[in-house]
Amino acid sequence: MYDLLKGLRVVEGSAFVAGPTCGLYLAQLGAEVIRFDNIGGGPDFRRWPLSEGGESLYWEGLNKSKKSIAIDLSRPQGRELAARLAAAPGDEGGVFVTNFPVEGFLSYEKLSTLRPDLICARVMGWADGGPAVDYTVNSAVGVPMLNGFPEEPRPVNNVLPAWDLLTGAYAAFALVSALHARQRDGKGREIRIPLSDIAATTMANLGYLAESLGGQDRQRMGNDLFGAFGRDFLLKGGRRIMLVAITPRQWKGLIQVLEIEAPVAALEAELGVSFAADEGLRFDHRVRLFPIFEAAFARKTLEDLKPSFDQEGVCWGPYQPMSAAAEDPRLIKGNPVFSDATHPSGRTYPTAGFAGTVPQDERRPASGAARLGEHTDEVLAQVLKLSAGEIAKLHDAGVVAGPEGR
Repeated sequence: MYDLLKGLRVVEGSAFVAGPTCGLYLAQLGAEVIRFDNIGGGPDFRRWPLSEGGESLYWEGLNKSKKSIAIDLSRPQGRELAARLAAAPGDEGGVFVTNFPVEGFLSYEKLSTLRPDLICARVMGWADGGPAVDYTVNSAVGVPMLNGFPEEPRPVNNVLPAWDLLTGAYAAFALVSALHARQRDGKGREIRIPLSDIAATTMANLGYLAESLGGQDRQRMGNDLFGAFGRDFLLKGGRRIMLVAITPRQWKGLIQVLEIEAPVAALEAELGVSFAADEGLRFDHRVRLFPIFEAAFARKTLEDLKPSFDQEGVCWGPYQPMSAAAEDPRLIKGNPVFSDATHPSGRTYPTAGFAGTVPQDERRPASGAARLGEHTDEVLAQVLKLSAGEIAKLHDAGVVAGPEGR
C-alpha cells in the first residue's frame, strides 16, 4: 500500500474480476475506493473459493482496502443514490469504475448530467454490448486452440483469467490518464474497455494476428516454448522444473551445468549450426536437443542443480502447488508485498498489497476487505452530506443497509 493517489475518491459499481481489480489497484495506491453492492451482495458475493464458513475468499481478495456501502439497486431511490454517489462533487471525486451496461441508470449520458466532468471507466464484454466473460472471449481469440499437446484434439481453457486481469489494469491506467487530462482541460470522459478488445489487441501486439494472416495459425506444442528453447523436464527424484534458455548466456550456462557440451557440439557439427548464436535454431531442432537434456536431467536432483543454476544465471522455475508457493520466500513467505490481515471470513492470512515497490516511499501494510455495507452510514454522511435523520429514513425504508444487512 502506498499513498501515491491519496485524496482521490473512486466509486466502484462492478462485479466479478476486471472492474474490482481496477478498484483494487487504485486502492493499493492510496485512493479511497467506495464499492456499492446490492443489499445481501451482488452476483460475485458468494463466488468460490469459499471459507469453511461459506464466505467468499474470492470476493474478499478482490475487495480488500475498499469501503463498502449496501444499496437496494432494484428500487428507484436506491438507483438514484448510486448515481449520486458516482457523480458526487469534489475536486478529487467524480471517478467511477463500473461494468454496468452502457445504457441504463448508470449510463454516462445520465451520470454526466449530474457531473459533466465525470471520469468513467466502463468494463464491457463485447464492444457491441453483448455479454462475455474471460472464458468466452478467450475461446474466440483462439488461445485454447494453442494450449495443450498436439495429440489432444480438445481445446484447453486457461485457469488464469488473463483478459479480466489485463482489463482491470488497463482500466486503472485509463482512469488515471483521463484524470490527468481533466486537470488540464476540465473535461469529463467515458472510457469503454471491452474484454474482447483487450484480448484482440493483445494477440495482435504479440504477433499472433500477423502470423495467422501469413497463412498459418500457430499449432499447439505442449509445454515447448515457441521460438526458443524451453520445456518441462523431469529430474532424478521425481521433481519437475520448467526451463528456459533464451539468451546466449542462459544457453551457455545451462549446457555447462548439465555437462553436455560434447553431445551438443556434436549435434551442431552434424547440422552445421550454432545454437548459441540463434535461439530460433534451438526451437527448430528441439526434437534432437530434448533427448540430450532429458538424459542429463535424469541423472541430477534439484539439490544438485540449484546452486549451479543460480551461479550461472540459468532461467528455471519449479512446478509446485499453491500451498508450496505460499512457503516460497521469493513469492509469498517473507515477501514485503504481503502482510497478514483479517478478513470478513474471520481468517487471517498473507494479504497482497501493491505488487510494485517504490523504494523512496514507505510501504504500508495491506488491509482486509470490509464487511458488506460496513461503511454505508459513513459514505452517505461524508460523501453525499446526508443528515443522520435522512440516513435513518433510508435504513427504515430498506433502501440501504449496514453490515449484516442492518
